[in-house]
Amino acid sequence: MSVLCGAMLASLSGCVALVAGGAISGTLAATDRRTLGAQTEDRAIEVKGGIKLNNVIGDAGHTNINSFNRRALLTGEVRDEAMKAAAERELRGIEGVLSVINELEIAGPSSYTSRSNDALITTKVKASLVDMKDISANSYQVVTERGVVYLQGRVTQREGQIGADVARGVSGVNKVVKVFEYITEEEWKSYQPSKPAGNS
Repeated sequence: MSVLCGAMLASLSGCVALVAGGAISGTLAATDRRTLGAQTEDRAIEVKGGIKLNNVIGDAGHTNINSFNRRALLTGEVRDEAMKAAAERELRGIEGVLSVINELEIAGPSSYTSRSNDALITTKVKASLVDMKDISANSYQVVTERGVVYLQGRVTQREGQIGADVARGVSGVNKVVKVFEYITEEEWKSYQPSKPAGNS
């Protein structure tokens, strides 16, 4: 049930974002380095994946799916290797999924206290990224499970290292795992906003 609830919450969050949309969602979409099509597919992958994993795992585990540019990160806990492999197979079978990063642990489901702590860590990491002036915080997706922070995004090697260093400096973080899709400095330049005419 936890997987299905997660999928429903992700779907509802998407609906809220669309309703509140306007200028805010437009700004975020403009600064996201994924195409609009990829962003839409990522949301669909997370919802479809949640439903599929609920059928495979049910109450026997706790899983999270976070897709970025069609690369699905799978975190959480399952009871054995067979279930871990089955979960990955289900995700790979979803249309549009390019790859699966399977970070599932063989363990009992994390407690609600642990998940609350993870949510707090995620918030603190995001806030710390916003404070950095030489990177764009919107280029990173932050996922935390049992104190392990996973960083996704389309970033340069330099941005990836800065993001990892920032996350490591946040209290409560046990480990940082980089799950980036790296871009070149030339690609990075293409994402930078154009300066208004007449500005030096």
